[in-house]
Amino acid sequence: MMTPPLSRRLAAEAVGTAVLAAVLVGSGIQATGLSQDGGVQFLANVLASVLALAVLIALLAPVSGAHFNPLVSAAAWWTDRRSGTGLTARELGAYVLAQLAGAVVGAGVANAMFERPFVQLSGHDRSAGHLWLAEGVATGVLILLVFGLLRSDRARYAPVAVAAWIGAACWGTSSGSFANPALTFGRALSDSYTGIAPGSVPAFVLAQVVGAGVGLTLVTLLFGRSSDRAPDDARELVAH
Repeated sequence: MMTPPLSRRLAAEAVGTAVLAAVLVGSGIQATGLSQDGGVQFLANVLASVLALAVLIALLAPVSGAHFNPLVSAAAWWTDRRSGTGLTARELGAYVLAQLAGAVVGAGVANAMFERPFVQLSGHDRSAGHLWLAEGVATGVLILLVFGLLRSDRARYAPVAVAAWIGAACWGTSSGSFANPALTFGRALSDSYTGIAPGSVPAFVLAQVVGAGVGLTLVTLLFGRSSDRAPDDARELVAH
């Protein structure tokens, strides 16, 4: 299958990340307005987010790979940088910008849908070592899952598998599994249930980067190098 033009791939990444951010932030706002029970709020937010993620991956993977995550794009570039079958450095930069822009717009639209300012900086401080560890774990397993599916020729399972891991990680990690620098940045622009204070973002992103590096190392350890798989699988990358 021919690779779509870069403009279409960037549009898919921006739109997909925007919709994901809008559902993530919007469902959090909706949940807190409908229930005072913290468990119910969290369940509603997680359920809406993973359903949206699965649908968006299934829809947009044939166009851009449905990364929606700068670390997935960076890992795709890194693993295929010598083969010439994956993203170029220029395309990686464009993907990341599209994802960041999508996250900002999506969070803003969610704010606006619930009669809040388009940009409303979050006051939710999330600065603690156990949260950073949780982000590293959530992101590392995400990268292991995405690229493990690729190396084992099972990318077709990605919509369900990735959404399932994100849902499990939301409940199983203390940070709630942001696992995505773009969405972390977008969530800083909404002072709502899912928000994160701007001052907490750098450490979260650093933990995610470290986790992604560990995840890539595990991929090589468990599934071999990228040269061990078919080149045609290079674009079918998906993630939160």
